[in-house]
Amino acid sequence: MTKKIAIIGAGPGGYVAAIRAAQLEAEVILIENREVGGTCLNRGCIPTKTYFKNAQIMNSLKRANEFGIEVDGYRLDGKKLLERKNNVVNTLVTGIEKLIASYKNIEFVPGKSSIKDKNTVTVELLAGGTRDIEVDHIVIATGSRAQMTETKGVDLEGVITSDEILELDKIPETLIVVGGGVIGLEFASIYQELGSQVILLASRILKDADKEISRRLTPLLKKQGIEVYVDIRAREIVNENGKLKVVAKYKEKDEEIEVLGDKVLIASGRAPVVEGLNLDEVGILYDRKGIQVNDDFETTVEGVYAIGDVNSKGIQLAHVASSQGIYVVEKIMGLEPDIDFEYYPACVFTMTEVAQVGYTEEQLKEKGIEYKSSKFMFGANSKAQSSGDIDGFIKILASEDNKILGVHILGPHANDLIQEGTLAAVNNLDASSITKAIHAHPTLSESFFEAALGLDEKAIHTAPKRKRGTRR
Repeated sequence: MTKKIAIIGAGPGGYVAAIRAAQLEAEVILIENREVGGTCLNRGCIPTKTYFKNAQIMNSLKRANEFGIEVDGYRLDGKKLLERKNNVVNTLVTGIEKLIASYKNIEFVPGKSSIKDKNTVTVELLAGGTRDIEVDHIVIATGSRAQMTETKGVDLEGVITSDEILELDKIPETLIVVGGGVIGLEFASIYQELGSQVILLASRILKDADKEISRRLTPLLKKQGIEVYVDIRAREIVNENGKLKVVAKYKEKDEEIEVLGDKVLIASGRAPVVEGLNLDEVGILYDRKGIQVNDDFETTVEGVYAIGDVNSKGIQLAHVASSQGIYVVEKIMGLEPDIDFEYYPACVFTMTEVAQVGYTEEQLKEKGIEYKSSKFMFGANSKAQSSGDIDGFIKILASEDNKILGVHILGPHANDLIQEGTLAAVNNLDASSITKAIHAHPTLSESFFEAALGLDEKAIHTAPKRKRGTRR
C-alpha cells in the first residue's frame, strides 16, 4: 500500500525529504509558502557564499603586490554584486523547481500550512481558498528565521538582520556587527573585504568551536582590519546625527564603549518557525529551542515528524536538515536508515576559514575521555606557502588507540579539507587509515596527513619535540 506523506516546507530539509520519499514510491505533498530552497538557498548559505567569492577576489586584489602584480583603479559595484547574487539564487531555485517537477509522485502545493490533526494538513492556498489534505504522515520542515535581540533601539531604521543585508545594493561605509556566531563572523569578514569598515561586538567568538580555534581566530579578524570587541554586549542603539551609535558594556568590567556606524547588523541567532502550525491544539510540544523530537525525529504526536532548524536538536545546518529528512522518510517507508548524526561537519566562511567535526578538547575533558592531540601548521605546507595562505592549522584529537574523535581546522580551504576527518570519524577509523593513503604533493591535504602522523610523533615536516633534560 502506497504511503502518503505531507511535507511542510521546501527548504533543504523538506525538498530533499520529498525527493527521497518519491524515490521510495511514496505519494508526496510538498507545501511551501515562499520560494523553494528555504533560507539556505534564498537568504543564507548560497547568497553569503556568493558574496564570499566577491570578498576573496577583493582580498586578492588588495594583496596583488605580494605576488608582483600592480593593480590600480578597481572598485566594487554594489548593484552588480546584488544582481549576481540574485542570478545565482534564481538559477538554483529554478533548478530545484524543475527537479521536484520531474518526480510525478510529488505534488507541489504553494500555500501556508496548519496541522488540523495527525493525518490532516489544512493549506491556505496562495492562489486563494483552502484545502484539507489527508495523509498517513506529516513532516514539519519550516526552518528558522532571523531573530532580533531585546536591545533598546533595534527598531531604528538601518538596524538590520541577515535577511535585509543581503538586499542592500550599496556597501555601508561603516558596518557594526552585533554577534560573534557563524552568521556574525561571516558577514563581518565578507563586508570588511567588500569595502566596509566593520566593527564587531561579540560576547564570544564561535562559542561552540574548540577554544583554541576561537582564540586564534580573533587576531586574524583584527589582522583583516576588523575592529573587534569581545566579552561585550550591545546595550542600546541610538540615532546620532544620521549615524547609528551602539552603546556596549563589557561583561566582566564596569566599562562601556560607544561606536558609530551606517548600518547595524543584528546577528544574534535564529529562531524556529512554528507560528501558524496549530501545534498547541494538536498536542505537539515545543519551546523556544524548537519542536521536541525523539531520536527518530518524531514529535510528541505519533506519525508527525520535525526536521532541520525547526526541531529541538539545535543543529542549524542545511546538510544536517537534508540528512534528517532522508532519515525520516526512509524510516516511514520501512527502511533502517544508515546515517551517522554523531559526527557532522560544521563550516564557517570567514576569510580564514573554520571547520570542525566531532568533539572539542573541552568536551572530551568534560566527559573524562582520555585523548591525545596533534597539530600541523599551514605555514609548514608548501602549497599554502606558494598560495600565500599560511595562517592557521589542522588539529586532530584521537583516542589512546588513535581513533579519530575530533578534527578542527583554521586556515585555507578548511571547509573542503574537513570531509577527510568526517569520513574517518563516522567510520570509526584510526589515524593509520589516513597515513597509509598517499596524499598528493603539493596540496593542502598534506597538512591533514602530517597532523595524523603527529599523533604518534611521526610527522615529517615538524621538528621533533624537545625531550626533557636536553639542551640545544
